[in-house]
Amino acid sequence: MARAETLYTMRLDKWLWCSRFYKTRAQAAAAIKGNKIRVNGLAVKAAKIVRVADEIKLKKTPYQYTFTILKLSNSRLSASLAAHLYKEDKDSIQAREALSVQIKAENASYPKTVGRPTKRNRREIIRFTRKTNEQPEE
Repeated sequence: MARAETLYTMRLDKWLWCSRFYKTRAQAAAAIKGNKIRVNGLAVKAAKIVRVADEIKLKKTPYQYTFTILKLSNSRLSASLAAHLYKEDKDSIQAREALSVQIKAENASYPKTVGRPTKRNRREIIRFTRKTNEQPEE
């Protein structure tokens, strides 16, 4: 970790890979090219040089992260050490947690289906839709 403190600049795609936001540098570069990442509010290229104290906004569907770079590292670190390379904003954390709760509630309201309906299920669906579509005449 001593080598990480001697760095002053680093490529953005390499930093995203080292901090474990993406599994490969190619994925990080693709996300940057797809305008999913902004540095200090600006759209950038993968070769953008980042420094300590730069603010990064990252969109990883469906979540959005906003964090500040605290350290730079020459190599990819373990997840526990990589978490010390940046500090996420409190608003970003709260927004992600709220979205997570909302997604879980939406998923709970829709029951999971096993697969295609059976012949019996299909007939029940047809009977049900015909009954609800038929309006009684007044």
